[in-house]
Amino acid sequence: MEQIKTIFLLTLLSVVFVMLGGYFGGAGGALLGLLFAGGMNFYAYFYSDKMILRHYHAEPITPEQNPRLHRIISGLARKAALPEPAMYIIHDPTPNAFATGRNPEHAAVAITEGLLSLLNNQEVEAVMAHELSHVRHRDMLIATVAATIAGAIAMIANFMQFGAMFGNNRDRNPIVMIVLSIMLPIAASVIQMTISRSREFMADAGSAEITGHPEWLQSALKKLETYNRQGFVHGATPENAHLFIVSPLSGKKMSFGNLFRTHPTTEQRIERLESFKNTTGSQSKRFKRHYR
Repeated sequence: MEQIKTIFLLTLLSVVFVMLGGYFGGAGGALLGLLFAGGMNFYAYFYSDKMILRHYHAEPITPEQNPRLHRIISGLARKAALPEPAMYIIHDPTPNAFATGRNPEHAAVAITEGLLSLLNNQEVEAVMAHELSHVRHRDMLIATVAATIAGAIAMIANFMQFGAMFGNNRDRNPIVMIVLSIMLPIAASVIQMTISRSREFMADAGSAEITGHPEWLQSALKKLETYNRQGFVHGATPENAHLFIVSPLSGKKMSFGNLFRTHPTTEQRIERLESFKNTTGSQSKRFKRHYR
């Protein structure tokens, strides 16, 4: 299912570039848009994870540098029957984390310094189980691709807005260009919102199933929500905010770009986690099948 969603998003990106290329440059522009979309698709699939990690200046962290985190992730990867992901640290005091990569064999987990200093071992384990659940469900690729597409659409919208205000091409209706420059980011936000909300509920359920302690994640989410309202992860943008376990933009003033929530509310997530308490044996297996 996630592969189908990824193909859909990549196809959507191609259609957008071809249509816009045709609008601005006719047949030649459409061909140029198709070539550009092909390059973007290739980059989004194979290199979007590296782009996201570079964007947040994430640095690889070895077991020797942080044995605490290594022990937690190694143990969780064994429980989840997954390869151990690469570990990255983001030098930011705001607590948050995300997973990226195109499949479990090429997965990476990035965590901020603020999260490691704020949460206790049980809460860190719950957050890492949440991220490994993203890896197990293979939905971190679609999230990363969506971030790349949203960024590309935002770039197109900015160019169109600039062209509408300062361009001198009389064959193009500036009103149409302004409308498109507004509607394209909204469409990208709706796609992100739809993808992210269901992903977070599934990953929360996966964390409860892997650790056996949904209350650990409940406690972690409360802390993360509180601290992210007081500040924000530097470099966070509406185009990639959906990657994080909680929105990294909670501490920013509301703007047109983040009117659409990419995450369910923390209250909703905590409430759903409540249903996973005191579940063992066959019930745990049922949850695993349901959220796969």
